[in-house]
Amino acid sequence: MDIKEKVSKLPDCPGVYIMKSKHKKVLYVGKASSLHKRVRSYFSKHNSFKTDALMENVFDVDYIECQSPEQALILEAALIKEKKPKYNISLRDNKSYPYIEITNEKFPRIFITRPKNKTKSLLFGPYPKVKPLKPALNMIRRVFPYCSCNDKPKTPCFYYHLKLCPAPFAGKISVAGYKENIDNISKILKGQRKQLVKKLKKKMFELSKLKKFEEAAATRDKIVAIENLYKGKPREHEILSLKETLNLKKIPLVIEAVDISSLAGGDAVGSVVVFKDGIADKNNYRRFRIKTIEGPDDYAMIAEVIERRYSRLVKEKKTLPDLIVVDGGKGHVVKAFEVLKKLGIKIEIIGIAKENEEIWFPHKTKPLIIGRDKPCLHLIQRLRDEAHRFAHSYQLIRRRMKLKVSKDKRN
Repeated sequence: MDIKEKVSKLPDCPGVYIMKSKHKKVLYVGKASSLHKRVRSYFSKHNSFKTDALMENVFDVDYIECQSPEQALILEAALIKEKKPKYNISLRDNKSYPYIEITNEKFPRIFITRPKNKTKSLLFGPYPKVKPLKPALNMIRRVFPYCSCNDKPKTPCFYYHLKLCPAPFAGKISVAGYKENIDNISKILKGQRKQLVKKLKKKMFELSKLKKFEEAAATRDKIVAIENLYKGKPREHEILSLKETLNLKKIPLVIEAVDISSLAGGDAVGSVVVFKDGIADKNNYRRFRIKTIEGPDDYAMIAEVIERRYSRLVKEKKTLPDLIVVDGGKGHVVKAFEVLKKLGIKIEIIGIAKENEEIWFPHKTKPLIIGRDKPCLHLIQRLRDEAHRFAHSYQLIRRRMKLKVSKDKRN
């Protein structure tokens, strides 16, 4: 495709554009509120001498869509540091540009500043404007909380209750734990994404080996959040892909997954996890202790959880999901569908069988096989795995409670 034709088809949304040479070398990285308008402007006849010099060497333009201009700002800075493009020139005039400052102290704090002395703290920048920096830092802060208070409060501040600050000066986090957060933030600002993701994946596997599943899941969520920052809108692509692949009637913005966990000797439990816009909504997760079923009967247990969950949503007049994913094959999904039908609830439902990752529908005799590289399958797998983890963790909690009660009785 001709480069001008490619540029004419760029989306009118925030993002980062990457200009490349004939040999695919990155020449320039820039951000835009509108990719279409910004990149098209480079082909104007009224460019500066420096822009003309750049465009003489540009043979291709790639782009990454972003959720917002703030996301584009962080992504642009990280890619410049990572790719070191020839035509990205640092801001070098005498104007006082804003920086991101990380203080040099036991519990480093993070601020946006215009420093007079650039040697006392760790600085990242300069950036052109303060305004987009604030929401950009907030995006990072949701993944790795940090302190930004001036007075080093001994009691948890407002940001602590929003889970944006770990309250280090109030003793709510260890020095090592807080330092890890700061180191991770530094890696993002330095453009060291690959090193950070590799480090977190190693940590996640180690936690899994130690059966610290909650901590492993939290680490996995951080990895997903970091990758989202660099990939732009992957969740949107997954959801649209899911709608098309499953031939759903509407885009599944809210998806719930159901799983059962049972051990020899009974005491089975069920779980429901909720994903909104492709991201886990943990505040709406629900656990169920199986009450009416005795013995190993997964179908009946699935039926109980489905009935309790969705009859309650209807009774409380709450929003129903767009899609339900059941951990299981044909029998599981048929049983769940029958319960929904009895309740008079119309929700599209599928099952995923573990052995071959087959996708089952209530009214079809053969499963759908989705390519292992398809993003929609990855989304279904994450839902299934999260429902399994949540059910299993509840099972372990109940087992510990039983052991404690038994021990107390013996004593």
